[in-house]
Amino acid sequence: MFNEIDFTKIDLTGQPPADETKRQYYFMGKIRELLARESAVLGRPVTYCLQTFGCQMNEKQSEVVAGIMDEMGFDRKESEDADIVIYNTCTVRENANLKVYGRLGKLHNLKKHNPDMKIILFGCMMQEPHVVDKIRNDYPFVDLVFGTHNIFRFAELFYEMKNRDSQLVEIWEGTEQIVEELPTERNYSFKSGVNIMFGCNNFCSYCIVPYVRGRERSREPEAIVNEVKSLVADGVTEVMLLGQNVNSYGKTLEHPVTFAQLLQMVEAVPGLHRIRFMTSHPKDLSDELIEYMGKSKKVCHHLHLPMQSGSSRILKLMNRRYDKEKYLELVQKIRGAVPDISLTTDIIVGFPGETEEDFLETLDVVDKSNFDTAFTFIYSKRSGTPAAKMEDQVPEDVVKDRFDRLLSLVQEKGRMVSSRFQGTVQEVLVETESKEKGIFTGRTQYNLLVHFPGTSDMLGKYIQVRLDTCKGFYYLGTAVTEQE
Repeated sequence: MFNEIDFTKIDLTGQPPADETKRQYYFMGKIRELLARESAVLGRPVTYCLQTFGCQMNEKQSEVVAGIMDEMGFDRKESEDADIVIYNTCTVRENANLKVYGRLGKLHNLKKHNPDMKIILFGCMMQEPHVVDKIRNDYPFVDLVFGTHNIFRFAELFYEMKNRDSQLVEIWEGTEQIVEELPTERNYSFKSGVNIMFGCNNFCSYCIVPYVRGRERSREPEAIVNEVKSLVADGVTEVMLLGQNVNSYGKTLEHPVTFAQLLQMVEAVPGLHRIRFMTSHPKDLSDELIEYMGKSKKVCHHLHLPMQSGSSRILKLMNRRYDKEKYLELVQKIRGAVPDISLTTDIIVGFPGETEEDFLETLDVVDKSNFDTAFTFIYSKRSGTPAAKMEDQVPEDVVKDRFDRLLSLVQEKGRMVSSRFQGTVQEVLVETESKEKGIFTGRTQYNLLVHFPGTSDMLGKYIQVRLDTCKGFYYLGTAVTEQE
């Protein structure tokens, strides 16, 4: 648990404090009182299940919700037959919405057998008005609905939900507030994500994110550095700095700070071993950042730089604000400053109006860029975005053919590029034990997964591993002893 609370120092007899962080602690304390009585009646702990859909930003926000639930005294379980079920939703694709609706149908049956069950929905999907209308009309058994801007109010909303019989919905259109120092239940004791900014100003024509997460707002660098220091004091050695576009960090601050300058501040924290970040937008990737990556001792030599398309014409329709030549120039600059860089990307196939010539431009960039990995996606029409209204939607069979061809090239190039490490010894942060007992998984600084025989005392430690066999996007390896 990170940022644990001493509830004996909170006065629960008076009115809630005005300070937002203290206010939420107050409501956590009030719920602890309610929960103690409820557990006594049930003769067992009250349980919750929290499931996260979507990106690493969502994962980070779920850690905060889990931290609050744990501080309030609930016991977490993996299955959905819990007393409280919480979904942190994603809406980047229509399928993500359909998945949640399908889950709600199953929860309705569970709730019929346990009428006291509480169902909570929050996150990006809830920022869409038509979704909230559907939840109100078709899923009245859902107890609490809130969005992305008021997650910090979770404890207060939970308290209000517990004291009413009707559905509670609170959706904000936006906020300038950034509430610090809420409790967090981290997924790992030795590594953690750190939000450095919220929202997005890019408005790519296919993307719903700016509409559901709001406009960019950056955290103060001092707050970020203080969080990193606290995490390191709590055992964290690797941090992932998170934002929809970390390269534009600091532009909204009263005293602007560049992302490269923030990296330098974070790197100065004693005890921190590795720094990662995502996601980077090519239009804002500065020479300053590239130069700093080349000389940094802690920033990992891995850069995720979403390309989306290799066609300048399609990139303009996507509102990406760079072209093919600019992207290839950035790749050249990065490889010049960081010769051993692991470069990964995102690519969309079948964007409206994409021709065979446009697609061949994408294949050309993949061929020239030598990505370690490319995450490939078939374009998904997203209601509420400009691209959804575009004509010339590409036929499904054409898209499928292009996707298969792209995937074949990506895999071929990826195997070739990733295999450059075969036979070398690399430092690996050991993260998990696999289902096959005695086999552990870790990551190199290049973000390559490595599976190797090991022991549980290796978890959370950096060990030397020889990369014996490249399997494309991961390695099979052997831990190296000091004698070797």
